[in-house]
Amino acid sequence: MSTNTEQQQLELCTSWLQKVVIGMNLCPFAKPVDKAGGIHYAITQQSQRQELLMFFAEQLQLIAQAKDTEIATSLVIYPHGLDDFYDYLDFLAQCEKLLDSGGHSGVFQLASFHPQYLFGGVDATDLSHWSNRSPYPIIHIIREQQMSEVLAKHPNPDAIPERNIAFLQALGSDELIKRFPPFGDYARGES
Repeated sequence: MSTNTEQQQLELCTSWLQKVVIGMNLCPFAKPVDKAGGIHYAITQQSQRQELLMFFAEQLQLIAQAKDTEIATSLVIYPHGLDDFYDYLDFLAQCEKLLDSGGHSGVFQLASFHPQYLFGGVDATDLSHWSNRSPYPIIHIIREQQMSEVLAKHPNPDAIPERNIAFLQALGSDELIKRFPPFGDYARGES
């Protein structure tokens, strides 16, 4: 559970986006959207599951009603209530159901980030996990049409995950922590 203020939580997430996602080019599509001001940050201090789901539903409705030039993508940040990675995965599944039942399947897709992110079937110490590690649990709401358009323009989108894994493994944990010091907390199992 975070003891930071909401402003500190938000600053930590924007710093992570700038230094890790954009700065390390883990997502080559993020920089232009960020420059255009199209990233919406939504943060809640709630911790109860039903309240967290309601907040997600509100954010999904907000992006659905907004023009893509106003909100291209949304990062929904949960500093409380989803510290356990497996609880977070259950919550993510509930959010996917809300997306589908709300008629948004095929319009939006979700990407997941968590301080203790682990890819299934991969050794827990592998640095590939760090490509999806964030300061707090985050659900990223992505417009599928925009994603399809940028993927069509990218020379080899299927190579992005492999490139990220090789890049992170080559950097090593000490260099990753140097570039984004909060990663040191993740390495110790704190969030």
